[in-house]
Amino acid sequence: MELKIVSLDGKAAGSVELPDAIFGLEPRSDILHRCVRWQLAKRQRGTHDVKNRSEINRTGKKMYRQKGTGSARHGPARVNLFRGGGRSFGPTPRSHATGLPKKVRALALKHALSAKARDGGIIVLDKASLKDAKTGTLRHNFAKLGLTSALSIDGAQLEANFAVAARNIPDSDVLPVQGMNVYDILRRQMLVLTKSALEALEARFK
Repeated sequence: MELKIVSLDGKAAGSVELPDAIFGLEPRSDILHRCVRWQLAKRQRGTHDVKNRSEINRTGKKMYRQKGTGSARHGPARVNLFRGGGRSFGPTPRSHATGLPKKVRALALKHALSAKARDGGIIVLDKASLKDAKTGTLRHNFAKLGLTSALSIDGAQLEANFAVAARNIPDSDVLPVQGMNVYDILRRQMLVLTKSALEALEARFK
């Protein structure tokens, strides 16, 4: 697949051939679904917590004698039956992370890139850099390129002015190539790749 390379000003800057091994696969929704679920589960904090009966600061003494009161038989007031007692089967701090093989993760990234390429959702930039860290300037450049919801991927190091200018633009994310992931690719309408990001991708999957 051949795509045109453009500059931030919207001018043509050549063309590039996308490798079919990365951008030419038939996307599989089951693999993408597994990877997105894995990502979202891994980033859950899992700090939700309630007090069970062993953590309630109440006496463990029996409330009243076993027989002769005409009431139900009860032990301590820390049980879940009473107001202020412990919760039964409530949440406790835990990790929500699950396992996913590295090969499946790599395959899911290829399928996400292939899905964007098939839908025409990839733009290749010659470089992602600005003279000044001005959000208005970058927003104007994005308007020329028709970008309203985009994930921009640069090389190993982000250009500082571009990264700062993109922070205040809604529905716009900027990541280095090592931070590229399936969830962020799918949640934005367009994927913007620089030439250095393409070279790093080809080297990664070689």
